[in-house]
Amino acid sequence: MSNETRRLPARGDGELSKGEIFDVLQNQRRRYVLEYLKRYEEPVALSDLATQVAAWEYQTPVEEVTNEQKKRVYTTLQQTHLGRMEEAGIVEYDCDENLVARTPYTEEMTVYLEIVPGSEFPWREFYLSLGSISCAVVAGLWTGLFPLTILTPLEWATVIAAAFTVSAAYHTYCGADMQLGDDEYVPDEFDR
Repeated sequence: MSNETRRLPARGDGELSKGEIFDVLQNQRRRYVLEYLKRYEEPVALSDLATQVAAWEYQTPVEEVTNEQKKRVYTTLQQTHLGRMEEAGIVEYDCDENLVARTPYTEEMTVYLEIVPGSEFPWREFYLSLGSISCAVVAGLWTGLFPLTILTPLEWATVIAAAFTVSAAYHTYCGADMQLGDDEYVPDEFDR
C-alpha cells in the first residue's frame, strides 16, 4: 500500500508517532489548513477555508481567487485531506455542515510546521564550526601555543561560552516567528 493511500489509525488514547504526523503533514494543502485554523477559535466554513488555501496556493488576494481555483481546492479538501486529518485527530470536520474546527491537537502540530527558508543561514554548520574552533582553541591551550596563551584558560572559557550564548540567543530571536505563512504569500486582506 502506498504512503498516500495508507489510512492513519483513529486517535484513541494513543499518540501519533512523528512518522504518522509527518505522513499527514507532508501535503502542502493540509499544512495550509492548519495555518488557517490556528487563527480561529471557532469552526470555519469549508468554503472560506478553501478560498484562503487557494489564495495561498495561487499567490493571489482572496478577492481574485477564481471559482475554478476555489472548487479545485474545495473538492480535494472535502474528499481527501480533511478526512485524513480528522482521522488523525488533528481537526474536526463536520461534513453535513461543511465546518472545520480545531482540536486540542491542532496547536501541537504547529511545531512540525516550522520551516527554514532557502535564504536562512545554515545554523547547524555554524554551530559545528563554532564547536570546532572551540576545540582547536582548547587544544592550543593544552600545548601552550602562542598567541592563545595571551588569555588565560578561564578567559578563553568565558569567550567560548559567550560566543555560544550570543549565537543561540540570536538564532532563537531569528527563528521565533519562522513558521508556515511567514515566508509565503499571505494576502493583506486575510483578516477581513
